[in-house]
Amino acid sequence: MPTDKPTGVLFDVDGTLVDTTYLHTVSWWEALRQTDRPVPMATIHRAIGMGSDKLLDHLLGPERDRSADQKLRAAHDTLFAEYWERLVPLPRAADLLRACAERGLRVVLATSAAEHEVVALRRALAADDVIHTITSSADARESKPAPDILVAALEQSGLAAERVVFVGDSVWDVAAAGELDIPCVGLTCGGTGRGELAGAGAVAVYEDPAALLAALDDSPVTRAG
Repeated sequence: MPTDKPTGVLFDVDGTLVDTTYLHTVSWWEALRQTDRPVPMATIHRAIGMGSDKLLDHLLGPERDRSADQKLRAAHDTLFAEYWERLVPLPRAADLLRACAERGLRVVLATSAAEHEVVALRRALAADDVIHTITSSADARESKPAPDILVAALEQSGLAAERVVFVGDSVWDVAAAGELDIPCVGLTCGGTGRGELAGAGAVAVYEDPAALLAALDDSPVTRAG
């Protein structure tokens, strides 16, 4: 394998770098409640990380009447937008991105958030100076656990799958990375436990960006490629 190819690290954003997992959970819970489709929050939380299409299939069943799907998505988006100005990064998230860049890694945000949400997420992170590439939902035909958004991130950043590591917070992140044989580092700050992430195939698990930063030089991230 040529050694002059760039190496990089792909990051999920929601629940991995920005503290949004439970905000999405509450927003979906309320959207479902408003349309008389109540689902327990714990069940919703475990589906966060999927795209909205697969999330609704997961929660309501693939054979359901889909006529209300667009209304549900719109309600979720409206409810979640109320939090945009209050979004906060998870501990030392921006410092982690900068530390990766300082080590010569190309930093890529592989998010399937809608473009208007990406603006709010970038503002919360305040690390544009070290981010090489950012994706959005418009870049993927199919959402996680399909690997489409990771494929788009690789293509847009000029990186190869064998030269990157993916950092995410859900089993859906681990599954998407596994489709491309990309090692996935799991963070538990999105609410999924260490055992579940490791059981899904994460090569290492840390509490949050701060914990990964503290161990960065001994982590799979700096061994990319």
